[in-house]
Amino acid sequence: MGETTGGGGWRRAGFAGAAIGVLAAGAAAGVAVERLTVGRSVRQKARLALDATGPYGTLRGTPGRALADDGTVLAYETDGTDGAGGTGAADGARVVDEAGEAGGTGAAEGSGEAPVTVVFSHGFCLSQDSWHYQREALRGRVRTVFWDQRGHGRSARGPEEPVTIDRLGRDLKAVIDAAAPEGPLVLVGHSMGGMTVMALADRHPELIRDRVVGVALIGTSAGRLEEVSYGLPLAGVNAVRRVLPGVLRALGSQAELVEKGRRATADLFAGLVKKYSFASKDVDPAVVRFAERMIESVPVDVVAAFYPAFGAHDKLAALAAFRDLPALALAGDQDLVTPASHTEAIAEALPGSRLVVVPDAGHLVMLERPGAVTDALTALLARAGEGPDNG
Repeated sequence: MGETTGGGGWRRAGFAGAAIGVLAAGAAAGVAVERLTVGRSVRQKARLALDATGPYGTLRGTPGRALADDGTVLAYETDGTDGAGGTGAADGARVVDEAGEAGGTGAAEGSGEAPVTVVFSHGFCLSQDSWHYQREALRGRVRTVFWDQRGHGRSARGPEEPVTIDRLGRDLKAVIDAAAPEGPLVLVGHSMGGMTVMALADRHPELIRDRVVGVALIGTSAGRLEEVSYGLPLAGVNAVRRVLPGVLRALGSQAELVEKGRRATADLFAGLVKKYSFASKDVDPAVVRFAERMIESVPVDVVAAFYPAFGAHDKLAALAAFRDLPALALAGDQDLVTPASHTEAIAEALPGSRLVVVPDAGHLVMLERPGAVTDALTALLARAGEGPDNG
């Protein structure tokens, strides 16, 4: 440790930081070839141009803030069936105002039975904006809640580190209490968000029994993530796993240095993002850049705080809470982060589920093949008797 920004120290830290969360073999070679044919200034201009194009991440709903049981402020947004927000919190829900201060509890608007609410939980190093296409497709058709996991997007970090999947399940409960305190629920989770949904079921099976009418688990896993090879030789992956926790702790202790290095090695980082997020050759470059920006926005010390949770994650037994519900288990067939075999294992644990393996798709399947994901979600809502196509 002890290196400063002088010399090559920050560059070395940057290369290490760029490898966080993914295993870099293979991607660097592709980036090197690109550098032989495309100048650095051209790539920089291309990134700026892509940042200015497309609507990705621009959809906004009615903002709200939930208070986790450790005091962390969690940001969420709602869209109603008119596309302009939704109901307020019921009595007893812990909410905070836009300034982050504890506020009074609201009352659900209107009268009669509350509508179904679809609650979307995003994955590691992403944000609620990763559901851009699904939000666009469902807007005005069904009530939705999108939220940012702690340390991601607009949510605060919180005092607890390392962060566990069980903690995220409690956070999801706080968001539901604030944003959808009554009425039927459909829970949708991608990657870490799917694990969050499982953790909620593990801790609050009564909520699943009483209110949940459907669940979608997308590109996620119920456990045994230590067996994932990320498309690399197993021996190399095991070696990386032995040292990575210590490396992450060290990098997290000098986050400012690593972030500078990450920016300086943007080309390598972009190559890694594309390799481990997408599979198809025809994916929109603006979508790839959008994913890159989301991942870039998560500080390295937040990455370090979350990383141990994945090795400890084991929620196969918790899936029993969903056995009698309409369920969707969906994955890209070339997902290197949470392979389709993990989604197939989830489907096996949920005999009534629909298994969808999307061809030529990677980990960010909801951005790469949005039509397939949205169609599967719409079918799930119809099966649950609550969807826009039901009546």
